[in-house]
Amino acid sequence: MTKQEAAEYCGCKTLAAFDRWVQKGLIPRAMRGTNRWDLKALDAALDRASGLVTESEPELTPYQRWKAENARKTEAA
Repeated sequence: MTKQEAAEYCGCKTLAAFDRWVQKGLIPRAMRGTNRWDLKALDAALDRASGLVTESEPELTPYQRWKAENARKTEAA
């Protein structure tokens, strides 16, 4: 996504605020060699900043998420 789109997605009212978040390391820089931001990288950074995910918790792969969700469904049945 563009810088403007990324800033809006993150809830920054100005590009200057978005730049400060990048400088502070709250969110990642643009993808190398581009002026575009990755949505999943922004989501992960925002999740860490909000405390939803900690650095010590590894992100699950799609298969691991599916397996965990199906295990819960099996337990509930």
